[in-house]
Amino acid sequence: MTVKPTRASARSIATDGAANRLRFLALTNGRPLWDLAQRVQPVRRRLNASLIDHAIREMPPRPEPLSTMADYTSWASLTDRTFNGRHMPPATGDGSGRPTPERAADLFTRGDAMIPCPRSTVLFAYFAQWFTDGFLRGDTHVPRDPRKNSSNHHIDLNQLYGLDDTATAALRTFDGGLLKSQLINGAEFPPHLCENGKVKSEFSALGVIRFAELTDAQRDTLFATGSDRGNIQIGFTMLTVLFLREHNRVARLLAGHYPRWDDERLFQTARNILIVLLIKLVVEEYINHITPYHFRFTLDPRLSAMLAHAPWHRQNWASAEFNLVYRWHSLIPSTLSVGGRELPMAETMIGGALIPGPGLGRLFEDASRQRAGRIGLFNTDPVLREVDVASIADSRALNLAPYNGYREHCRFPRVRRFDQVSGDPRVSEALRGLYRSVDDLDLYVGLFAEEPGAPEAMLPPLLTKIIAIDAFSQALTNPLLASRVFNAATFSPAGMKIIATTRTLSDVLHRNVPEDPRPRPVSLTWQATR
Repeated sequence: MTVKPTRASARSIATDGAANRLRFLALTNGRPLWDLAQRVQPVRRRLNASLIDHAIREMPPRPEPLSTMADYTSWASLTDRTFNGRHMPPATGDGSGRPTPERAADLFTRGDAMIPCPRSTVLFAYFAQWFTDGFLRGDTHVPRDPRKNSSNHHIDLNQLYGLDDTATAALRTFDGGLLKSQLINGAEFPPHLCENGKVKSEFSALGVIRFAELTDAQRDTLFATGSDRGNIQIGFTMLTVLFLREHNRVARLLAGHYPRWDDERLFQTARNILIVLLIKLVVEEYINHITPYHFRFTLDPRLSAMLAHAPWHRQNWASAEFNLVYRWHSLIPSTLSVGGRELPMAETMIGGALIPGPGLGRLFEDASRQRAGRIGLFNTDPVLREVDVASIADSRALNLAPYNGYREHCRFPRVRRFDQVSGDPRVSEALRGLYRSVDDLDLYVGLFAEEPGAPEAMLPPLLTKIIAIDAFSQALTNPLLASRVFNAATFSPAGMKIIATTRTLSDVLHRNVPEDPRPRPVSLTWQATR
Protein backbone atom coordinates (compact mmCIF):
# COMPACT_ATOMS: atom_id res chain seq x y z
CA MET A 1 0.00 0.00 0.00
CA THR A 2 1.65 3.23 -1.18
CA VAL A 3 0.43 6.68 -0.25
CA LYS A 4 1.90 9.75 -1.89
CA PRO A 5 2.31 12.47 0.73
CA THR A 6 0.50 15.69 0.04
CA ARG A 7 1.20 19.02 1.68
CA ALA A 8 -1.64 18.36 4.13
CA SER A 9 -0.45 14.86 5.03
CA ALA A 10 3.16 16.04 5.44
CA ARG A 11 1.97 18.74 7.85
CA SER A 12 -0.09 16.16 9.70
CA ILE A 13 2.87 13.79 10.08
CA ALA A 14 4.82 16.63 11.69
CA THR A 15 2.03 17.72 14.01
CA ASP A 16 0.09 14.54 14.72
CA GLY A 17 2.96 12.08 15.17
CA ALA A 18 4.01 9.22 12.95
CA ALA A 19 2.02 6.52 14.78
CA ASN A 20 -1.25 8.47 14.64
CA ARG A 21 -0.77 9.40 11.01
CA LEU A 22 0.24 5.93 9.86
CA ARG A 23 -2.79 4.44 11.61
CA PHE A 24 -5.07 6.95 9.87
CA LEU A 25 -3.51 6.21 6.47
CA ALA A 26 -3.79 2.46 7.00
CA LEU A 27 -7.51 2.73 7.84
CA THR A 28 -8.32 5.07 4.95
CA ASN A 29 -6.33 3.31 2.20
CA GLY A 30 -6.17 -0.22 0.82
CA ARG A 31 -9.91 -0.65 0.53
CA PRO A 32 -9.74 -4.05 -1.28
CA LEU A 33 -7.80 -5.51 1.65
CA TRP A 34 -10.29 -4.16 4.19
CA ASP A 35 -13.23 -5.45 2.13
CA LEU A 36 -11.63 -8.89 1.97
CA ALA A 37 -10.99 -8.95 5.73
CA GLN A 38 -14.59 -8.00 6.47
CA ARG A 39 -15.95 -10.86 4.37
CA VAL A 40 -14.34 -13.44 6.70
CA GLN A 41 -16.51 -13.40 9.81
CA PRO A 42 -13.93 -14.54 12.42
CA VAL A 43 -11.42 -12.01 11.06
CA ARG A 44 -14.01 -9.25 11.01
CA ARG A 45 -15.07 -10.00 14.58
CA ARG A 46 -11.50 -9.92 15.84
CA LEU A 47 -10.67 -6.72 13.92
CA ASN A 48 -13.84 -5.08 15.22
CA ALA A 49 -12.95 -5.80 18.85
CA SER A 50 -9.27 -4.95 18.40
CA LEU A 51 -9.81 -1.59 16.66
CA ILE A 52 -12.42 -0.51 19.22
CA ASP A 53 -10.19 -1.56 22.12
CA HIS A 54 -7.19 0.26 20.64
CA ALA A 55 -9.24 3.44 20.06
CA ILE A 56 -10.39 3.59 23.69
CA ARG A 57 -6.89 2.86 25.06
CA GLU A 58 -5.57 6.07 23.47
CA MET A 59 -6.42 7.80 26.77
CA PRO A 60 -5.93 6.53 30.34
CA PRO A 61 -9.01 4.50 31.36
CA ARG A 62 -11.70 5.15 33.96
CA PRO A 63 -11.95 5.55 36.87
CA GLU A 64 -10.47 9.02 36.65
CA PRO A 65 -8.49 10.11 39.74
CA LEU A 66 -10.34 13.45 39.78
CA SER A 67 -13.80 14.79 39.14
CA THR A 68 -14.97 18.39 39.09
CA MET A 69 -15.72 18.10 42.82
CA ALA A 70 -12.18 19.01 43.91
CA ASP A 71 -8.55 19.12 42.80
CA TYR A 72 -7.69 16.10 44.96
CA THR A 73 -9.02 12.54 45.18
CA SER A 74 -11.55 11.49 47.83
CA TRP A 75 -14.05 8.68 48.19
CA ALA A 76 -16.82 11.15 47.37
CA SER A 77 -15.02 12.39 44.25
CA LEU A 78 -14.69 8.78 43.06
CA THR A 79 -18.36 7.92 43.60
CA ASP A 80 -20.56 11.04 43.40
CA ARG A 81 -21.54 11.18 39.75
CA THR A 82 -23.57 14.37 40.16
CA PHE A 83 -20.18 15.99 39.53
CA ASN A 84 -18.63 15.65 36.08
CA GLY A 85 -15.69 13.40 35.42
CA ARG A 86 -12.51 15.03 34.14
CA HIS A 87 -9.74 13.54 32.04
CA MET A 88 -6.98 15.89 33.25
CA PRO A 89 -6.18 17.75 36.47
CA PRO A 90 -7.07 21.46 36.66
CA ALA A 91 -4.73 23.88 34.92
CA THR A 92 -2.50 26.01 37.12
CA GLY A 93 -1.76 29.05 34.90
CA ASP A 94 -3.23 32.51 35.49
CA GLY A 95 -4.90 32.66 32.06
CA SER A 96 -3.49 36.09 31.30
CA GLY A 97 -2.59 35.11 27.74
CA ARG A 98 -6.19 34.40 26.72
CA PRO A 99 -8.98 36.63 25.36
CA THR A 100 -12.30 37.04 27.15
CA PRO A 101 -14.90 34.31 26.43
CA GLU A 102 -16.87 36.88 24.41
CA ARG A 103 -13.91 37.68 22.14
CA ALA A 104 -12.98 34.00 21.79
CA ALA A 105 -16.60 33.18 20.83
CA ASP A 106 -16.31 35.60 17.90
CA LEU A 107 -14.05 32.98 16.29
CA PHE A 108 -17.06 30.71 15.82
CA THR A 109 -19.48 33.14 14.18
CA ARG A 110 -20.63 32.37 10.65
CA GLY A 111 -20.32 34.97 7.93
CA ASP A 112 -22.64 35.44 4.96
CA ALA A 113 -22.50 31.81 3.80
CA MET A 114 -22.28 28.46 5.54
CA ILE A 115 -19.19 26.33 4.89
CA PRO A 116 -20.66 22.91 3.95
CA CYS A 117 -19.62 19.64 5.56
CA PRO A 118 -18.04 17.19 3.09
CA ARG A 119 -20.01 14.23 4.51
CA SER A 120 -23.03 15.07 6.64
CA THR A 121 -26.70 15.87 6.22
CA VAL A 122 -28.86 17.90 8.59
CA LEU A 123 -30.27 14.59 9.83
CA PHE A 124 -26.81 13.81 11.20
CA ALA A 125 -26.88 17.10 13.11
CA TYR A 126 -30.34 16.31 14.49
CA PHE A 127 -29.33 12.81 15.55
CA ALA A 128 -26.05 13.94 17.15
CA GLN A 129 -27.84 16.46 19.38
CA TRP A 130 -30.69 14.13 20.28
CA PHE A 131 -28.46 11.15 21.06
CA THR A 132 -25.86 13.01 23.14
CA ASP A 133 -28.37 15.10 25.08
CA GLY A 134 -29.52 11.84 26.63
CA PHE A 135 -26.37 11.57 28.76
CA LEU A 136 -24.48 14.87 28.37
CA ARG A 137 -26.81 16.83 30.61
CA GLY A 138 -25.76 19.94 32.49
CA ASP A 139 -26.92 21.09 35.88
CA THR A 140 -30.61 22.06 35.87
CA HIS A 141 -30.58 24.15 39.05
CA VAL A 142 -30.66 27.95 39.12
CA PRO A 143 -28.03 29.28 39.32
CA ARG A 144 -26.37 26.59 37.21
CA ASP A 145 -23.18 24.96 38.52
CA PRO A 146 -20.81 24.04 35.64
CA ARG A 147 -19.18 21.38 37.84
CA LYS A 148 -22.38 19.36 38.09
CA ASN A 149 -24.75 17.40 35.85
CA SER A 150 -28.22 15.84 35.81
CA SER A 151 -27.21 12.71 33.89
CA ASN A 152 -27.77 9.00 34.44
CA HIS A 153 -24.45 8.52 32.58
CA HIS A 154 -25.92 5.79 30.40
CA ILE A 155 -27.41 5.55 26.94
CA ASP A 156 -30.83 4.82 28.41
CA LEU A 157 -33.22 6.65 26.05
CA ASN A 158 -34.37 9.01 28.78
CA GLN A 159 -35.34 11.31 25.89
CA LEU A 160 -38.29 8.93 25.61
CA TYR A 161 -38.62 7.30 29.04
CA GLY A 162 -37.56 10.07 31.44
CA LEU A 163 -34.71 10.30 33.91
CA ASP A 164 -36.42 8.46 36.77
CA ASP A 165 -39.30 6.12 37.61
CA THR A 166 -41.68 8.98 38.42
CA ALA A 167 -41.27 10.53 34.98
CA THR A 168 -41.52 7.10 33.32
CA ALA A 169 -44.78 6.37 35.14
CA ALA A 170 -46.27 9.66 33.92
CA LEU A 171 -45.58 8.62 30.31
CA ARG A 172 -46.97 5.06 30.50
CA THR A 173 -50.50 3.80 29.85
CA PHE A 174 -49.96 0.74 32.09
CA ASP A 175 -51.81 -1.27 29.48
CA GLY A 176 -50.10 -3.55 26.96
CA GLY A 177 -46.64 -2.11 27.65
CA LEU A 178 -47.50 1.06 25.74
CA LEU A 179 -46.46 4.67 26.14
CA LYS A 180 -49.17 7.31 26.13
CA SER A 181 -49.89 8.69 22.67
CA GLN A 182 -52.47 10.45 20.53
CA LEU A 183 -53.39 10.09 16.87
CA ILE A 184 -52.88 13.06 14.55
CA ASN A 185 -53.48 12.55 10.84
CA GLY A 186 -53.58 8.80 11.44
CA ALA A 187 -50.17 8.57 13.13
CA GLU A 188 -48.98 8.39 16.74
CA PHE A 189 -47.56 11.39 18.56
CA PRO A 190 -46.89 11.98 22.25
CA PRO A 191 -49.86 13.56 24.06
CA HIS A 192 -49.78 17.31 24.56
CA LEU A 193 -48.19 18.41 27.81
CA CYS A 194 -50.36 21.45 28.50
CA GLU A 195 -53.91 22.70 28.28
CA ASN A 196 -54.61 26.44 28.28
CA GLY A 197 -50.96 27.09 29.06
CA LYS A 198 -50.92 24.88 32.18
CA VAL A 199 -49.16 21.53 32.55
CA LYS A 200 -51.73 18.73 32.82
CA SER A 201 -51.74 17.13 36.27
CA GLU A 202 -50.83 13.71 34.86
CA PHE A 203 -47.56 15.21 33.56
CA SER A 204 -46.57 17.21 36.64
CA ALA A 205 -43.39 15.11 36.99
CA LEU A 206 -42.10 16.26 33.58
CA GLY A 207 -40.01 19.35 32.97
CA VAL A 208 -39.50 21.68 30.01
CA ILE A 209 -36.43 23.83 29.58
CA ARG A 210 -37.19 27.58 29.63
CA PHE A 211 -40.88 26.87 30.18
CA ALA A 212 -41.45 30.24 31.88
CA GLU A 213 -40.35 32.06 28.71
CA LEU A 214 -43.08 30.49 26.54
CA THR A 215 -46.49 31.96 25.77
CA ASP A 216 -49.63 29.99 26.56
CA ALA A 217 -50.07 29.32 22.83
CA GLN A 218 -46.54 27.87 22.60
CA ARG A 219 -47.07 25.77 25.71
CA ASP A 220 -50.17 24.19 24.20
CA THR A 221 -48.06 22.86 21.28
CA LEU A 222 -45.59 21.04 23.57
CA PHE A 223 -45.50 17.25 23.60
CA ALA A 224 -45.12 15.26 26.82
CA THR A 225 -41.67 13.67 26.52
CA GLY A 226 -39.11 12.19 28.88
CA SER A 227 -36.55 14.94 28.28
CA ASP A 228 -36.88 18.54 29.39
CA ARG A 229 -35.35 19.36 25.98
CA GLY A 230 -37.82 17.21 24.05
CA ASN A 231 -39.49 20.21 22.43
CA ILE A 232 -36.47 22.48 22.06
CA GLN A 233 -36.01 22.09 18.30
CA ILE A 234 -37.87 20.27 15.53
CA GLY A 235 -35.10 17.71 14.93
CA PHE A 236 -35.05 16.68 18.60
CA THR A 237 -38.83 16.29 18.59
CA MET A 238 -38.86 14.32 15.31
CA LEU A 239 -36.55 11.67 16.74
CA THR A 240 -38.48 11.39 20.00
CA VAL A 241 -41.73 10.94 18.06
CA LEU A 242 -40.11 8.24 15.91
CA PHE A 243 -38.86 6.28 18.91
CA LEU A 244 -42.24 6.62 20.65
CA ARG A 245 -43.83 4.97 17.62
CA GLU A 246 -41.16 2.26 17.56
CA HIS A 247 -41.65 1.50 21.27
CA ASN A 248 -45.40 1.08 20.84
CA ARG A 249 -44.92 -0.96 17.65
CA VAL A 250 -42.53 -3.30 19.45
CA ALA A 251 -44.80 -3.57 22.51
CA ARG A 252 -47.74 -4.55 20.32
CA LEU A 253 -45.61 -7.09 18.46
CA LEU A 254 -44.44 -8.64 21.74
CA ALA A 255 -48.03 -8.80 23.00
CA GLY A 256 -48.95 -10.78 19.91
CA HIS A 257 -46.05 -13.20 20.34
CA TYR A 258 -46.34 -13.60 24.12
CA PRO A 259 -50.03 -13.25 25.11
CA ARG A 260 -49.36 -14.36 28.72
CA TRP A 261 -47.00 -11.46 29.42
CA ASP A 262 -48.40 -8.70 31.62
CA ASP A 263 -48.06 -4.95 30.98
CA GLU A 264 -44.90 -4.62 33.05
CA ARG A 265 -42.98 -7.31 31.20
CA LEU A 266 -44.12 -6.03 27.82
CA PHE A 267 -43.04 -2.48 28.69
CA GLN A 268 -39.68 -3.41 30.17
CA THR A 269 -38.79 -5.78 27.33
CA ALA A 270 -39.75 -3.21 24.70
CA ARG A 271 -37.65 -0.63 26.55
CA ASN A 272 -34.65 -2.99 26.60
CA ILE A 273 -34.99 -3.57 22.87
CA LEU A 274 -35.26 0.14 22.08
CA ILE A 275 -32.16 1.03 24.12
CA VAL A 276 -30.05 -1.60 22.33
CA LEU A 277 -31.49 -0.51 18.98
CA LEU A 278 -30.24 3.01 19.71
CA ILE A 279 -26.78 1.73 20.70
CA LYS A 280 -26.65 -0.33 17.51
CA LEU A 281 -27.50 2.73 15.41
CA VAL A 282 -24.82 4.71 17.24
CA VAL A 283 -22.13 2.11 16.53
CA GLU A 284 -23.12 0.93 13.06
CA GLU A 285 -24.46 4.12 11.47
CA TYR A 286 -23.40 7.15 13.51
CA ILE A 287 -19.80 6.21 14.38
CA ASN A 288 -19.22 4.67 10.95
CA HIS A 289 -20.44 7.93 9.44
CA ILE A 290 -18.00 9.99 11.51
CA THR A 291 -14.94 7.87 10.72
CA PRO A 292 -13.69 7.92 7.11
CA TYR A 293 -12.32 4.39 7.54
CA HIS A 294 -12.88 1.46 5.19
CA PHE A 295 -13.54 -0.85 8.15
CA ARG A 296 -17.16 -0.71 9.33
CA PHE A 297 -17.70 -1.18 13.06
CA THR A 298 -20.50 -3.50 14.21
CA LEU A 299 -22.38 -4.22 17.44
CA ASP A 300 -21.52 -7.90 17.59
CA PRO A 301 -23.38 -9.76 20.41
CA ARG A 302 -20.03 -11.36 21.32
CA LEU A 303 -18.25 -8.01 21.54
CA SER A 304 -18.84 -7.44 25.24
CA ALA A 305 -17.41 -10.84 26.14
CA MET A 306 -14.36 -10.20 23.95
CA LEU A 307 -13.71 -6.85 25.67
CA ALA A 308 -14.93 -7.64 29.18
CA HIS A 309 -11.41 -7.67 30.64
CA ALA A 310 -10.29 -4.44 29.01
CA PRO A 311 -9.09 -1.89 31.62
CA TRP A 312 -11.60 0.71 30.38
CA HIS A 313 -14.60 -1.59 30.93
CA ARG A 314 -15.82 0.36 33.96
CA GLN A 315 -18.94 2.19 35.11
CA ASN A 316 -19.89 5.07 32.81
CA TRP A 317 -19.16 8.58 33.99
CA ALA A 318 -19.61 11.39 31.46
CA SER A 319 -16.74 13.88 31.55
CA ALA A 320 -16.65 17.65 31.30
CA GLU A 321 -14.41 17.32 28.24
CA PHE A 322 -16.80 14.93 26.49
CA ASN A 323 -19.57 17.47 26.98
CA LEU A 324 -17.47 20.21 25.40
CA VAL A 325 -16.36 18.25 22.35
CA TYR A 326 -19.99 17.73 21.35
CA ARG A 327 -20.84 21.42 20.88
CA TRP A 328 -21.33 20.93 17.13
CA HIS A 329 -23.47 24.01 16.49
CA SER A 330 -21.74 24.72 13.19
CA LEU A 331 -23.53 21.69 11.73
CA ILE A 332 -26.84 23.57 11.72
CA PRO A 333 -27.62 25.70 8.64
CA SER A 334 -29.04 29.16 9.22
CA THR A 335 -32.09 28.15 7.19
CA LEU A 336 -33.68 24.70 7.46
CA SER A 337 -35.84 22.82 4.97
CA VAL A 338 -39.07 21.82 6.72
CA GLY A 339 -41.91 20.26 4.76
CA GLY A 340 -41.03 22.11 1.57
CA ARG A 341 -40.53 25.45 3.33
CA GLU A 342 -37.27 27.21 4.09
CA LEU A 343 -37.41 28.42 7.68
CA PRO A 344 -34.88 30.44 9.68
CA MET A 345 -33.38 28.23 12.37
CA ALA A 346 -35.05 30.29 15.11
CA GLU A 347 -38.50 29.38 13.72
CA THR A 348 -37.77 25.65 14.19
CA MET A 349 -37.29 26.05 17.94
CA ILE A 350 -40.30 24.75 19.90
CA GLY A 351 -41.20 23.23 16.53
CA GLY A 352 -43.38 20.23 17.37
CA ALA A 353 -46.40 21.83 15.74
CA LEU A 354 -44.53 21.80 12.41
CA ILE A 355 -44.42 17.98 12.29
CA PRO A 356 -48.00 16.67 11.76
CA GLY A 357 -48.69 18.65 8.58
CA PRO A 358 -45.95 17.31 6.29
CA GLY A 359 -45.58 14.13 8.35
CA LEU A 360 -42.56 12.44 9.85
CA GLY A 361 -41.41 10.74 6.63
CA ARG A 362 -41.28 13.97 4.65
CA LEU A 363 -39.37 15.77 7.41
CA PHE A 364 -36.76 13.00 7.68
CA GLU A 365 -36.32 13.14 3.91
CA ASP A 366 -35.96 16.93 3.98
CA ALA A 367 -33.27 16.67 6.66
CA SER A 368 -31.50 13.96 4.64
CA ARG A 369 -31.48 16.05 1.46
CA GLN A 370 -30.05 19.17 3.12
CA ARG A 371 -26.34 19.49 3.66
CA ALA A 372 -25.02 20.23 7.15
CA GLY A 373 -22.34 22.79 7.93
CA ARG A 374 -18.69 21.92 8.43
CA ILE A 375 -17.62 21.51 12.05
CA GLY A 376 -15.08 24.25 12.76
CA LEU A 377 -14.51 27.94 13.35
CA PHE A 378 -16.31 30.75 11.49
CA ASN A 379 -19.34 28.56 10.78
CA THR A 380 -21.90 28.87 13.61
CA ASP A 381 -25.08 30.86 13.17
CA PRO A 382 -24.98 34.08 15.27
CA VAL A 383 -28.20 32.96 17.01
CA LEU A 384 -26.09 30.36 18.85
CA ARG A 385 -23.22 32.67 19.79
CA GLU A 386 -24.12 32.74 23.48
CA VAL A 387 -23.74 28.96 23.65
CA ASP A 388 -20.11 29.31 22.56
CA VAL A 389 -19.56 32.10 25.11
CA ALA A 390 -20.97 29.87 27.85
CA SER A 391 -18.91 26.87 26.70
CA ILE A 392 -15.65 28.82 26.91
CA ALA A 393 -16.64 30.38 30.25
CA ASP A 394 -17.52 26.94 31.67
CA SER A 395 -14.21 25.44 30.54
CA ARG A 396 -12.38 28.22 32.36
CA ALA A 397 -14.53 27.92 35.47
CA LEU A 398 -13.46 24.26 35.58
CA ASN A 399 -9.81 25.19 34.92
CA LEU A 400 -9.60 22.75 32.04
CA ALA A 401 -6.08 22.29 30.75
CA PRO A 402 -5.32 24.11 27.48
CA TYR A 403 -5.42 22.54 24.02
CA ASN A 404 -1.76 21.47 24.03
CA GLY A 405 -2.23 19.65 27.32
CA TYR A 406 -5.00 17.52 25.87
CA ARG A 407 -2.98 16.81 22.74
CA GLU A 408 -0.25 15.36 24.91
CA HIS A 409 -2.79 13.46 27.05
CA CYS A 410 -4.19 11.86 23.87
CA ARG A 411 -0.73 10.92 22.53
CA PHE A 412 -0.29 13.73 20.01
CA PRO A 413 2.82 15.90 19.92
CA ARG A 414 2.43 19.39 21.35
CA VAL A 415 2.20 22.07 18.66
CA ARG A 416 4.66 24.97 18.71
CA ARG A 417 3.01 27.41 16.29
CA PHE A 418 -0.52 28.44 15.41
CA ASP A 419 -0.05 27.33 11.81
CA GLN A 420 0.45 23.78 13.14
CA VAL A 421 -3.08 23.94 14.56
CA SER A 422 -4.45 24.88 11.15
CA GLY A 423 -2.89 25.55 7.79
CA ASP A 424 -5.78 27.91 6.99
CA PRO A 425 -4.28 31.43 7.26
CA ARG A 426 -7.60 32.90 8.36
CA VAL A 427 -7.70 30.54 11.35
CA SER A 428 -4.03 30.71 12.35
CA GLU A 429 -3.92 34.50 12.08
CA ALA A 430 -7.11 34.91 14.10
CA LEU A 431 -5.70 32.68 16.85
CA ARG A 432 -2.40 34.57 16.82
CA GLY A 433 -4.28 37.84 17.22
CA LEU A 434 -6.16 36.67 20.32
CA TYR A 435 -3.78 34.36 22.22
CA ARG A 436 -0.35 35.24 23.57
CA SER A 437 1.04 31.84 22.57
CA VAL A 438 -0.19 28.48 21.31
CA ASP A 439 0.23 27.12 24.86
CA ASP A 440 -2.53 29.52 26.01
CA LEU A 441 -5.06 28.22 23.47
CA ASP A 442 -8.33 27.12 25.11
CA LEU A 443 -9.22 23.46 24.62
CA TYR A 444 -12.67 24.40 23.31
CA VAL A 445 -11.26 26.77 20.69
CA GLY A 446 -8.38 24.51 19.73
CA LEU A 447 -10.64 21.50 19.19
CA PHE A 448 -12.57 23.34 16.50
CA ALA A 449 -9.68 25.37 15.09
CA GLU A 450 -7.70 22.23 14.24
CA GLU A 451 -8.19 21.14 10.64
CA PRO A 452 -9.14 17.59 9.60
CA GLY A 453 -6.33 15.22 8.70
CA ALA A 454 -7.71 14.64 5.18
CA PRO A 455 -10.23 16.35 2.85
CA GLU A 456 -12.76 13.53 3.28
CA ALA A 457 -12.58 13.60 7.11
CA MET A 458 -15.33 15.56 8.85
CA LEU A 459 -13.56 15.95 12.22
CA PRO A 460 -10.01 17.03 13.14
CA PRO A 461 -7.70 14.46 14.77
CA LEU A 462 -7.90 15.46 18.45
CA LEU A 463 -11.68 15.82 18.34
CA THR A 464 -11.96 12.46 16.55
CA LYS A 465 -9.84 10.72 19.17
CA ILE A 466 -11.75 12.10 22.16
CA ILE A 467 -15.08 11.26 20.50
CA ALA A 468 -13.95 7.70 19.73
CA ILE A 469 -12.66 7.11 23.25
CA ASP A 470 -15.75 8.38 25.03
CA ALA A 471 -18.40 7.28 22.50
CA PHE A 472 -17.23 3.67 22.32
CA SER A 473 -16.68 3.35 26.07
CA GLN A 474 -20.02 5.08 26.75
CA ALA A 475 -21.91 2.67 24.49
CA LEU A 476 -20.15 -0.61 25.08
CA THR A 477 -20.23 -0.58 28.89
CA ASN A 478 -24.04 -0.51 28.86
CA PRO A 479 -25.33 -3.35 31.09
CA LEU A 480 -27.73 -4.55 28.38
CA LEU A 481 -24.72 -5.52 26.26
CA ALA A 482 -23.13 -7.76 28.92
CA SER A 483 -22.58 -11.30 27.66
CA ARG A 484 -24.99 -12.80 30.23
CA VAL A 485 -27.65 -10.19 29.42
CA PHE A 486 -27.54 -9.72 25.63
CA ASN A 487 -29.67 -12.77 24.80
CA ALA A 488 -33.20 -13.97 24.14
CA ALA A 489 -33.98 -14.30 27.85
CA THR A 490 -33.67 -10.50 28.14
CA PHE A 491 -35.06 -9.40 24.79
CA SER A 492 -37.16 -12.45 23.71
CA PRO A 493 -36.58 -14.29 20.42
CA ALA A 494 -38.80 -11.75 18.66
CA GLY A 495 -36.82 -8.91 20.18
CA MET A 496 -33.49 -10.42 19.15
CA LYS A 497 -34.79 -10.62 15.58
CA ILE A 498 -35.78 -6.93 15.66
CA ILE A 499 -32.29 -5.99 16.88
CA ALA A 500 -30.54 -8.23 14.33
CA THR A 501 -32.52 -6.89 11.36
CA THR A 502 -32.24 -3.17 12.24
CA ARG A 503 -29.15 -1.47 10.84
CA THR A 504 -30.08 2.13 10.06
CA LEU A 505 -32.33 4.96 11.13
CA SER A 506 -34.05 4.50 7.78
CA ASP A 507 -35.10 0.98 8.86
CA VAL A 508 -36.78 2.40 11.98
CA LEU A 509 -38.48 5.21 10.08
CA HIS A 510 -39.94 3.14 7.27
CA ARG A 511 -41.84 0.86 9.63
CA ASN A 512 -43.35 3.80 11.53
CA VAL A 513 -44.90 6.20 9.01
CA PRO A 514 -48.49 5.01 8.47
CA GLU A 515 -49.52 8.53 7.47
CA ASP A 516 -47.19 8.39 4.43
CA PRO A 517 -45.56 4.97 3.89
CA ARG A 518 -43.80 5.71 0.59
CA PRO A 519 -40.05 4.91 0.42
CA ARG A 520 -37.90 7.94 1.16
CA PRO A 521 -34.12 8.52 1.12
CA VAL A 522 -33.09 8.80 4.76
CA SER A 523 -29.40 9.06 5.65
CA LEU A 524 -26.85 10.77 7.86
CA THR A 525 -24.47 10.83 4.90
CA TRP A 526 -24.65 13.53 2.24
CA GLN A 527 -23.30 11.41 -0.61
CA ALA A 528 -26.13 8.90 -0.19
CA THR A 529 -28.83 11.51 -0.79
CA ARG A 530 -27.34 13.87 -3.35
